[in-house]
Amino acid sequence: MIVRIEKSSARGIITAPPSKSYTHRYLIAAALAGNVTISNVVFSNDINATIRCLASLGYKANINEDKVSFIKTDNFSPIFDCGESGSTLRFMIPIVMSTYEHATFIGSEKLFSRGISVYEDIFKEQGIDYKLSKDSLSVNGKLKSGYFKVQANISSQFITGLLFASTLLDGDSSLELVGEVSSKPYIDITLDVLKTFGIIIENNENVYFVKGGQTYKGKDIAIEGDYSNSAFLDVFNYLGGRVKVEGLRSASKQGDKVYKQLFYFLNKGKMEIDLTNAIDLGPILFTFAAIKHGAIFTGIERLRIKESDRVSDMLSILKLFGVRYLLEDNRLEIFESELHSYDKIISPANDHRIVMSTAVLLTLFGGKIANAEAVNKSFPDFFSYLRRLGIGVSYENI
Repeated sequence: MIVRIEKSSARGIITAPPSKSYTHRYLIAAALAGNVTISNVVFSNDINATIRCLASLGYKANINEDKVSFIKTDNFSPIFDCGESGSTLRFMIPIVMSTYEHATFIGSEKLFSRGISVYEDIFKEQGIDYKLSKDSLSVNGKLKSGYFKVQANISSQFITGLLFASTLLDGDSSLELVGEVSSKPYIDITLDVLKTFGIIIENNENVYFVKGGQTYKGKDIAIEGDYSNSAFLDVFNYLGGRVKVEGLRSASKQGDKVYKQLFYFLNKGKMEIDLTNAIDLGPILFTFAAIKHGAIFTGIERLRIKESDRVSDMLSILKLFGVRYLLEDNRLEIFESELHSYDKIISPANDHRIVMSTAVLLTLFGGKIANAEAVNKSFPDFFSYLRRLGIGVSYENI
């Protein structure tokens, strides 16, 4: 699908989309607890992948508009289709293995190219047989409680998966995070969800102690607004628009709420930003810096192993508009540049955050984006939101 964006300014009041990070975690906790309803759910491709895998695990979802509850059944299926969702894959592997010995996880080649190195190390330590291919993982053997040593600079998703799974194992476990912890706010979100569902986890610096065999006891939850995706709406306030994004909790654990401060200071002048704990903001911050005064970004290495190489792919698009930059290893400097329009169709690497960042840029010039349906991964209503804010959006099927 090709989307055409007209040169236009955004105006209006809009409610933030629900947090995808919280939704994944609350759905898992609700399934494990039973008799709990999660509301304000948007059924993006990633969220549907988690619901699908919970069904394979024996938790049937009852869906009523934006509400989801689960019924435990005996219908276990050994095939877990994770689609393109890294969160789903990395959360579900240890959760499934806490109960079942044989399972196969399938998904896109791009998903598996992002790696599961932390789990491979654990499989080897615990003598679990596994076979990893370009688009699947088959495991034979149950996960055992005990001591888990986890490289913390790869992805917080592995840590989340192990925290959930450790609560279900027969014995007690400890997780030691080794090295610099990347995306720690996502671990904080996990701990917040687990606490809400009555799970007790003790923390001493970078070691987490988890009692096995805990019981999930939840309550009905409405998913809070998503700072990550709201950044693509709030940014219009610095591009000649006037937008009020409602439904964002100021006391949220979401690390991406830092975008508000970063937009404010980037609007004033060039600054240096470490993306280690706000990695998903990379594409929109690159775009914002390019439009404004430039910036220096560090902590960007994990952007290369997302749905695309978000460093190279985002820079390739910005270059089309005249953006100048210097890329050196884990450091990117974007210079203040004289931007211009680009009249050919833009291909955004089938990456939802690059599609949305490109759409923001095109409101200044107009233009077309190919494979715009990539937004379905996290924010399927994104272009509807733009229309509601007065941005000219039209569709072309190819």
